[in-house]
Amino acid sequence: MRRIIRTIISLTVAFAANANADTFDNWKAYMAYGNITDIEPAGKMVYVLSSNSLFSYNSNDGSVTAYNKVFPLSDCTISKITWNSNVKKLAIAYDNGNIDLLDNNGKVENVAGYKDKTMTVDKTINNVVADGNLAYLCTAFGLVQVDMSGAYIRETFNMGKNVTNCAIKGNDIYIQTGEGIYKGNVNDNLVNPASWKKSYDDVDFSHANDISVTTDDGYTRYYTYDKTNKCYWTNQKDQKLQAYTITADGTKTVIKQDIIPDAPLYNVFGFMTVQNNKLYACNGGEWDSNIPAAIQVYDPNNEAWQFYDGEGIEENYNVKFNDILCLAVDPRDDSHVMAGNQYGILEFKDGIAINHYDRKNSLITPIANFSDRYQIITSMFYDSNANLWISNSSAENKRLIVYTADNKWTAPEKQFDASQAVNSKIMMDRSGRIWISSGRYGGNGVFCYSADLNNLYSYTNFTNEDGSAIGTMEFLRQVVEDKDGNIWVATSNGLLTLTPEYQANPALGFYQVKVPRNDGTNYADYLLSGANITSIAVDNANRKWVGTYNNGVYVVSSDNMVQEAHFKAEDSYLLSDKIQYITINPVSGRVYIGTDKGLCSVESNASQTFDSMDKDNVWAYPNPVKPDYTGLITVVGLSYNADVKITTTNGVLVAQGRSNGGSFKWDGKDLKGKRVASGVYMVNTATESGESGTVCKIAVIN
Repeated sequence: MRRIIRTIISLTVAFAANANADTFDNWKAYMAYGNITDIEPAGKMVYVLSSNSLFSYNSNDGSVTAYNKVFPLSDCTISKITWNSNVKKLAIAYDNGNIDLLDNNGKVENVAGYKDKTMTVDKTINNVVADGNLAYLCTAFGLVQVDMSGAYIRETFNMGKNVTNCAIKGNDIYIQTGEGIYKGNVNDNLVNPASWKKSYDDVDFSHANDISVTTDDGYTRYYTYDKTNKCYWTNQKDQKLQAYTITADGTKTVIKQDIIPDAPLYNVFGFMTVQNNKLYACNGGEWDSNIPAAIQVYDPNNEAWQFYDGEGIEENYNVKFNDILCLAVDPRDDSHVMAGNQYGILEFKDGIAINHYDRKNSLITPIANFSDRYQIITSMFYDSNANLWISNSSAENKRLIVYTADNKWTAPEKQFDASQAVNSKIMMDRSGRIWISSGRYGGNGVFCYSADLNNLYSYTNFTNEDGSAIGTMEFLRQVVEDKDGNIWVATSNGLLTLTPEYQANPALGFYQVKVPRNDGTNYADYLLSGANITSIAVDNANRKWVGTYNNGVYVVSSDNMVQEAHFKAEDSYLLSDKIQYITINPVSGRVYIGTDKGLCSVESNASQTFDSMDKDNVWAYPNPVKPDYTGLITVVGLSYNADVKITTTNGVLVAQGRSNGGSFKWDGKDLKGKRVASGVYMVNTATESGESGTVCKIAVIN
């Protein structure tokens, strides 16, 4: 039954909250370093700008350090860097106008004055030039003078001109614009645009690290000379960092090479899945033939990345290796991966393409009434029996097809119309039913096959909890099932659900949940109404992690009544508010968040759940709890929503609660908030069905 609450409707994305983003910690960022564009020697360090991210090489100890927003930087997507040898700081300019100053000890000073300043003009930073204690930001409207010693904006010169570069000679400042060269003297009132005069002086705007050439191999190579280490630094063809020396007779000797952080090659994570603790990622999203393929695999056990390349694919299969829309990992062998794109399915073993499937050798068919060239696979997954389920978007006849574990192709007899699902996504629920979203421009609908594939149901009614129809939804993206058996769909006009009761009656359809405000008014709002939802993932505690197009990530409680967190780029470690995809490691509980600026992750604090709880699979850490330990004590190996009681050996209750996913955290205090006395404490649990027992003991030493 839908809950009936006396309400005044407010179409906002806000809803009841009793927690904040501080509940979740241990963030990580995984930035790409696949395209070097600047190299800055800085004494013992050399800083490298690659794929709009920063890393360094320490020539003293050979260490490589990757810098990102999680630590220690203030932002992401770096546009320019410049080393100031006078103050021994690296000026870092971001694409949003933010500025960081980084020294060789890793200390960062943020200069947010320019980013935060309200301006009607474009604040793009074209270049950063160091002089003395200063750095000059060359912008679309003029110059911004930064005092790097004191870490503040000293002056802004708005000339109304797009300044691409500048040069300082004595007291004269030269700027390069599309209208020619202009000069200003520091003794004049340079805030007045009239003080900048057209100049015909012969000015060299090149700087120490501006040397670049395009090689015969077709890539841009950057060079810079390191006076401290008396060597040249450059990028290799594979975009790793290299150092070499040149003798007087021109002999080149490579002294360091293949320097790069262990990191992804691309900041592209539009689709992700986890198998055997490994993260498999690809482009995802909408298809674009101009985007190179980005299949990347991350193993958190050794923090190593693996990349699939396209060597031999075009020659062997006459298809381009680009824009991979989806992946499926074989449950029998995680080195066996299927990848779907515009031209069918590529089959990989150990990162090497071994086969290609299209209309010639499978049931895959082209787009209806269009070129045979496009055979678009937008979604795939393996079921527990290793059958591969495939969404063949907008195909002529077979829109849902299956490649069985014994290498046979089949398809349900009943098929939805090609116009009803464009870029559709598919999912199997715990009952074996197949759910399909209509995707984009295909009409608003979610389709469901019965487990035997004999029946196909359409859910096309979308309302709020009061029965009013939801407005236009350009996108119906991802479909997921939560632990209560509810089906959720991510739409461009909010988050909607389908309860088990409503699943039995397609005419009722999906609806937006009404959430009380809990402010004493008896008013309520609709859950994430109007929000452009891009992705949903359900964690071990049955919370919904909801990604949006431009408003970050919401974490919704198990009962859908509480906003447990709202992550935004401006006040968290989230890289961007534009979320492309979210997936969760079911064992560790780590949440991976793909954004338009790269990948980050956070601990969900909800570990893996277990069907049974006993002394063999439940344990606590730390154990024993020593006198100097003041953190939380964690019990893991629990079942979902288990009742947990911690007692003394003679049965006195000291703490109680419910498991969060498969874990329970205790602060080591009794019901009165005082630290418990030294002794052994019993962890007693009960499942939702009522099965109970003592599962472990915790020793506390004071």
